[in-house]
Amino acid sequence: MEITNSSWFQPPTLLLTGIPGLEDVQIWFCIPLCVMYLIALLGNCTILFVIRTTSSLHEPQYIFLSMLAATDVGLSVSTLPTVLNVFLLNHRDIEFHSCLTQMFFIHTFSSMESAILLAMAFDRFVAIRNSLHYTAVLTPTRIIKIGLAAVVRGVMLMIPLPILLKRLPFCKGVILSHCYCYHPDIMKLACGPVRVNIIYGLSLVLCSFGVDSVFIVISYILILKTVLGIASGDGKLKALNTCVSHIFTVFIFYVPLIVLALIHRFGTFASPLLHVTMANLFLFLTPVLNPLVYSLKTKQIRSAVCKIFKVWGNLLK
Repeated sequence: MEITNSSWFQPPTLLLTGIPGLEDVQIWFCIPLCVMYLIALLGNCTILFVIRTTSSLHEPQYIFLSMLAATDVGLSVSTLPTVLNVFLLNHRDIEFHSCLTQMFFIHTFSSMESAILLAMAFDRFVAIRNSLHYTAVLTPTRIIKIGLAAVVRGVMLMIPLPILLKRLPFCKGVILSHCYCYHPDIMKLACGPVRVNIIYGLSLVLCSFGVDSVFIVISYILILKTVLGIASGDGKLKALNTCVSHIFTVFIFYVPLIVLALIHRFGTFASPLLHVTMANLFLFLTPVLNPLVYSLKTKQIRSAVCKIFKVWGNLLK
């Protein structure tokens, strides 16, 4: 049956999805979601505050960590309104252009986070491979340029996404698979030619996440090669210990992202619950765990946080 032009439209609203089959009880999931948002926002803001106010932490490693924390705050704030609307108020509607705006910010902050993780890998490489020239290589000017490059790359790469979606007609329904707007999810609702969207989306992934992950792996191969050349066992452990937090952060960022991308690409018959689970892992895992990992694993951050909490405790007495 031929689709008439009158049935081709941009929907005024789209419908977000909570937990399929558990709509009646999903309000109870709002409590852990609120706790996770609280941890993500308070944890990352605390790291930003600690690094900003502690002069001993004004080093490249911690400046990159503050960039990562700021990106996690941005990612959490981008998704907070729709997630709480769906789970707390059961309001699933989102205006089409608002959905495109949220999608833009989610993908932009994700790209920025990937670039900052690459910068942090380079930081660890320089610190271990060429420690005597560490501060000479990673000067404040270079660090600022790296941060600006991450922002500019994220924004410039993601600007075409909403533009390419706006040119498409939609006639396949208005129900999305997640509680937030995600580019492949919106694209599936289109009934026009999406070849350009697919090619650009794939190119975007390869040019940002793909390139970043390859260089992160190369950085750690070179780091491992350097560490194996260290004579003492204690020296090897000390060098590797400085990388543990970053390796864990890379893992919790890229694994859910890759699985979610594979589900959208090949998981036509995958359970809707799997879609929701991986989407929420991608959404919460990195912003929630990053401040916990760095606070527990990094002695300098942990000491500074404890000192600030002691000061606040004394003021409240």
